Amino acid sequence: MKEQINMRYHLVDGIRGLAVINMIAFHFLFDWYAIFQGDGSWYWLLPVRVWQQCICWTFILVSGFVWTWGKQKNLQRGLFLNFCGCVISLVMWLFLPEEAIWFGILNFYGCAVLLTIPLDSLLRKIPASAGMAAAFALFLLTQDLQLGYIGCAGIHLAEVPRILYTWKPMTLLGFPYAGFRSSDYFPLLPWYFLFLCGYYFQMLFRRHPGVQTAARRYIPLLTPVGRKSIWIYLLHQPVCYALAAFLSSYM
Repeated sequence: MKEQINMRYHLVDGIRGLAVINMIAFHFLFDWYAIFQGDGSWYWLLPVRVWQQCICWTFILVSGFVWTWGKQKNLQRGLFLNFCGCVISLVMWLFLPEEAIWFGILNFYGCAVLLTIPLDSLLRKIPASAGMAAAFALFLLTQDLQLGYIGCAGIHLAEVPRILYTWKPMTLLGFPYAGFRSSDYFPLLPWYFLFLCGYYFQMLFRRHPGVQTAARRYIPLLTPVGRKSIWIYLLHQPVCYALAAFLSSYM
């Protein structure tokens, strides 16, 4: 048993645990400022946006990184994540319709995990370094896809045909229809390409025994938090909301 524990890459759990703690802090502050203080501008402050993106990038990269390790259970895991995402969407729609979530982060994770199952054999034929570089380039090029363009950071290289934004199911891919609104929206494009960056990085990781040894280092607090990330995610938002509501009533 001890040998099996030592073989686990605790550092990966620790990185995810750090992201979980940051996520809890971020969502509490979002509830406090945006919902109970009515300050919608807080979310768009540059430091806040950078913070939020760092959290998202970490979760998605780690999710792609560990995909191979859970290969035997990925079908089950993908379906479970989609189920949890749908439950959250239903709860938010019923109780907080103004903050409704459609195709949020859990649905993205679930679909990314499932999509990689049939693509795995094809993806493995691409050299890891080339695959990771291509995936990151495509991630950057599809950053403004929701705005109707290929490109990022306001640099538009090509306009996307508008017809792609007229069919509602295409919203799941990254082509939102007019009037679409979601407080947590992670379509497959561009985010699946970032997921693939983690997928290919894991291949590079396996080539370096020294790095693997370092990754087995256990990080107190962060490692156990990272192992329970899905359950913490499901429970933290109601707690954050309730705490923000309680504090706002006394301040």
